[in-house]
Amino acid sequence: MQYLIVGLGNPGEEYADTRHNAGRMVVEQFRKKNDFPEWVLDKTLKALVSKSTWGKDKVVLLMPNNFMNVSGKSVAPLVKNAKDTERTVVVYDDLDLPLGGMKISFNRSSGGHRGVESIIKAIKTRAFARLRIGICPTTPSGKPRKPKGEDALLEFIVGPFKKAELDEMKKVVKKGAEALAFILDEGREIATGKVN
Repeated sequence: MQYLIVGLGNPGEEYADTRHNAGRMVVEQFRKKNDFPEWVLDKTLKALVSKSTWGKDKVVLLMPNNFMNVSGKSVAPLVKNAKDTERTVVVYDDLDLPLGGMKISFNRSSGGHRGVESIIKAIKTRAFARLRIGICPTTPSGKPRKPKGEDALLEFIVGPFKKAELDEMKKVVKKGAEALAFILDEGREIATGKVN
């Protein structure tokens, strides 16, 4: 069997520590922690790829190397049928979750996330698993506080984490890498119960 783990984000140094790259951060942490090989640029997929095994299964880590809203182009060649879809996990930033929060879900809409939307369109299904990483600031009472207006929202998601946020993110990135290991070990249904 082969699993596909996709870390969404934007390519290039200037986006490395931005909120929109939370998915890439988690997949990179998973790669390092589990001794997967260095990234290799696959020109056909337009993506960075790292392949290894997990028990008896093959695992492909993929980071699309084009912009978020066309991520599906890199994913589609590797997801050909329902079985492939079931073994695909997409990791991405989620404005509906507070910073430090994390959730596994599947069979859901994109929630307005352009990268997820692009994948749904490209593979024509919503059945893949998602590991959603919270990036939203919160009010003192803990309620998410989203930036108002489209321009402010865009500026926020492609903006860098503040120092305190980055410290929080480091913890979440570690937990996210553990959650991916749970999914590979236990399957997505059991992992959902543990992580959520």
